[in-house]
Amino acid sequence: KNTKRVPSFRKLLRTSQIKLDNKLKNKQYKQKSAAKKYRKEQKKLREAVRDAISRKPFPLEECKKKQVAGKYEEEEEDALPLDMMDEDDMKLIEDLAQKASFLTRDLSSHEPVHIKKRKHESVIEKYEKVPRRMQTEPEKELIHLLPIKDKSGIIPQAVEKPVLDVAHEEEDTEEMEEAEEFNEEPLPILTPEEMAAQRREKLQERKMHIAALASAILSEPDNNVKKLKELRAMLMEQDPNVAVIVRKLVMVSLMEIFKDIVPSYKIRPLTEAEKATKVKKETQKLREFEEGLVSQYKFYLENLEQTIKDWKQRKLKKSNVISLKAYKGLAEVAVKCLCELLVALPHFNFHNNIIVLIVPLMNDPSKTISELCFEAVKKLFKQDKLGYASLGVVKVISGLVKGRNYDVRPEVLKVFLHLRIKEVELQKDSEDIAPKKKFMTYKEKRKNLSRMQRKWKKAEEKLERELLEAEASESKEKKLKLHTETLNVVFVTYFRILKKAQKSPLLPAVLEGLAKFAHLINVEFFDDLLIVLHSLIASGGLSYRESLHCILSAFHILSGQGDVLNIDPMKFYTHLYKTLFSLHAGGTNEDIGIVLQCLDVMFAKRRKQVSQQRALAFLKRLSTLALHVLPNSSVGILATNRVFMQMFSKMDLLLDNESQGSGVYLPELDEPEHCNAQNTALWELHLLQRHYHPTVQKFAAHLIAGAPTEGSGALSLDFSQRSATELFEAYSMKGMTFNPPVASVTPRRKDTFLKMDSFVDEELNKQLQQHISETVVHQSLDFAKHLKSSLS
Repeated sequence: KNTKRVPSFRKLLRTSQIKLDNKLKNKQYKQKSAAKKYRKEQKKLREAVRDAISRKPFPLEECKKKQVAGKYEEEEEDALPLDMMDEDDMKLIEDLAQKASFLTRDLSSHEPVHIKKRKHESVIEKYEKVPRRMQTEPEKELIHLLPIKDKSGIIPQAVEKPVLDVAHEEEDTEEMEEAEEFNEEPLPILTPEEMAAQRREKLQERKMHIAALASAILSEPDNNVKKLKELRAMLMEQDPNVAVIVRKLVMVSLMEIFKDIVPSYKIRPLTEAEKATKVKKETQKLREFEEGLVSQYKFYLENLEQTIKDWKQRKLKKSNVISLKAYKGLAEVAVKCLCELLVALPHFNFHNNIIVLIVPLMNDPSKTISELCFEAVKKLFKQDKLGYASLGVVKVISGLVKGRNYDVRPEVLKVFLHLRIKEVELQKDSEDIAPKKKFMTYKEKRKNLSRMQRKWKKAEEKLERELLEAEASESKEKKLKLHTETLNVVFVTYFRILKKAQKSPLLPAVLEGLAKFAHLINVEFFDDLLIVLHSLIASGGLSYRESLHCILSAFHILSGQGDVLNIDPMKFYTHLYKTLFSLHAGGTNEDIGIVLQCLDVMFAKRRKQVSQQRALAFLKRLSTLALHVLPNSSVGILATNRVFMQMFSKMDLLLDNESQGSGVYLPELDEPEHCNAQNTALWELHLLQRHYHPTVQKFAAHLIAGAPTEGSGALSLDFSQRSATELFEAYSMKGMTFNPPVASVTPRRKDTFLKMDSFVDEELNKQLQQHISETVVHQSLDFAKHLKSSLS
């Protein structure tokens, strides 16, 4: 009994139409499933009845009744009554009826009695009973279906396969394959000229599309941010004829677009509270633009990174549109775009990600890519005023050097030399010295000013503070903090290499960096650092250039904050004196520049700590060195000698032939204090006065005259006001140019010469003409005739 109540009209109104439809569908589904179940049960019953009838043994009389017609059947039934048989005979017949198969089956059928026992069926006899026929037509291919099981046995099922023309079928399959692969008709065979023209057309079409998208974005960036996605999709160009060029053009175009439309601030993600609040339409539009810009910029950087990774890993995409050789060109363009973005957008999002990509590529085996990254990092250091970007790059470089166990190029550490820390620190010192604006205190105002004057003074001071804040580009404290942290990371890298990798090729770069930033090192480390530098020089494992950097670093330390230390640097003087004759005299001769810097720090800035004997020894050895080096090095050395002669008294002893004191000059001795330099003369200046370079001649003549500051032997202002290092760079021969230029010799004109005939006498000229006109008769030479005459 159904106990469910019929829903009321009010309840039906509250029920949704979807719920009612679902209920109706469920009810119909249940009715269908019940009817299907009933049909299955009836079918099983019919099959069971049919099986029972087929298994029931038929008596012999029933078989005969089928063969005899009409009235004969009744007569035969009457003729053989069963009740006349004995019970034993009847039982025997029933037993035989159950066992004998030929009594219980249809004699016209050829199927065996026990259908289930398939192992007894005779496959060969059944196959032999099938009638043969001649194969006049080709056999039809059959498709075998599932067999059917009946009373008689298993009946195999098959359907003829429709036969099509093979040629047409192959063509159809090929067309389908081509349609699937290319989705276009096969191109006709073209000549090379036609292919080139077709490629030019495609390329021009792509260029116009790129230009249209770029101009639309630049004209209205707020409304056309979605076109950035369309332009970025062209980075996946699939046409193999123009894929490489189109991808390069899209990379460069997107880079220039981002440089133009990116705002001058970093875009941060919105919080949930900010997203929930209602804002103006303009604000919402600006938010959508910023969000779209950041996402497209991120995807663009990921595409560039993936291009570089594919080239580094030598991976081909599944499409195989671009060859491995073309990947290198794509990677170079991608690196160039990243370098431009690194320099142009240091304030924008994902700048640290670009740094992480670019810094390892500075150590890349490819010279082109490594140089691109070097130049980008140098530009970033030079234009970074505050120091955020510089700190990020320095941290990544320090991690790279440590992670690769100091196995990097020396140029990676030489990039530190372009940091702006020294210049900013100098600017800070000058700002500290300058007088600052002072404001009156409250007590001073109360004492000296009236109420109205205090009111005006307060407004005036507020305005002045705002103006001072507007003038300051960034907070000085923040800048100083960043630079201090950057310098700490640099020194940690340097000290780590000095301690653990003294035989590394990075050592020259480390010593050069220490020479530049030594004045900024904490005083606590000076003693240990000088001991390390001296041990490096004394070990003998350094080249002369590396030892020069060690000397320069030591004297930078001692000339700055190291003045308060009581350290005798005599060993460094001795080593420089010994190294001067080991310098390379040819090539670009760059080592002389380091020597000139060392001499400036060791003598000009420490002249009170230098003895006269030491200055004389260096003056003599430098004059000898000037004979062997290039002209620009000779000019720099002679300019240093000029400073020596003007700075130290009694340097003119070397311009006389008379000896001062006892002893003989020992030029081969490596101790400047004990070589007796006062007993020699600067005879090298007379040779340098005959030098082929005019500037060397001027300096040699100036020194022979005693380096006067006034008079006929004085130098011009162009030479006297320039330092030795500046003169060395000015007269450099790196560009294979001669400074000053050599005056060109004017060639003689041909018409200024007279004819050669006019120099010859008339009689001699006649004899020459006669001799030329005569025919020469060649006669055989008989050397034996002259021999016989001489013997006789």
